[in-house]
Amino acid sequence: MAKTMQPQELIDSAVVDPAGNKLGKVGNVYLADATHQPEWITVKTGLFGTKESFVPLSGAHTDKDGVHVQVDKDAVSDAPRIDADGHLSPEESTQLYQHYGLPMPRTSADGRMGDRTQGRDPAMGGRGRAGMDAGTRGKSDKNEMTRSEERLNVGTEQVETGHVRLRKYVVTEEQQVTVPVRHEEVRIEREPIKDGQRGADIGEAEQDVVLHAEKPVVSKESVPVERARLRKETVTDEQTVSGKVRKEQFEVTDDEGKKHRRS
Repeated sequence: MAKTMQPQELIDSAVVDPAGNKLGKVGNVYLADATHQPEWITVKTGLFGTKESFVPLSGAHTDKDGVHVQVDKDAVSDAPRIDADGHLSPEESTQLYQHYGLPMPRTSADGRMGDRTQGRDPAMGGRGRAGMDAGTRGKSDKNEMTRSEERLNVGTEQVETGHVRLRKYVVTEEQQVTVPVRHEEVRIEREPIKDGQRGADIGEAEQDVVLHAEKPVVSKESVPVERARLRKETVTDEQTVSGKVRKEQFEVTDDEGKKHRRS
């Protein structure tokens, strides 16, 4: 590292891999037991930042856009899942060093190789534990223990659920319409001859009369009768989601072996 990193300056910083991919934000900073210098950070990953992966600070440097580390996104995604419970055991440290292909550090004077966390403590009103420990280094309280628990962070995302199409098609149906029609008929009207009219000749004769009738005439025309369109509207309903979360509980055991649980 180009300069000594201060744990309180790293918390909540963005973490960037060598390709420029943003891995997430720094959740906790772990100090080496031997040197008390930042050696590991946990990165909040996942859809709502609910997962934390350990990332080495070896070769890392800080910039305006965050902490630039020397491991890529895939390596972080495949890192061993270790609970960020405040201290790395020697076995957990070994797993991480082997995963990232880093040389194993020397053990501290008391034989420990693990790292201890310097992370955000909500009880401090947003002030990091790193800032607190910087002023009280050498005064660690062995009677202190931090209890953590998981919480569900639920949000929404928009997904495609289907397609709706509006189309028109032609059907043929039979229609019957009654229309009045007229026609002409012949009727003979007879009129008697009055007395005194003479001179009628007897012989054959004929008269032609033209008759007319109406008949239905059918034609078709296309006229608009209705207009339809598709319109989307948003309907809000409620769904219940559930998930399993873990939480830590305190258990106190006295000299007689009696256990007293505290939530």
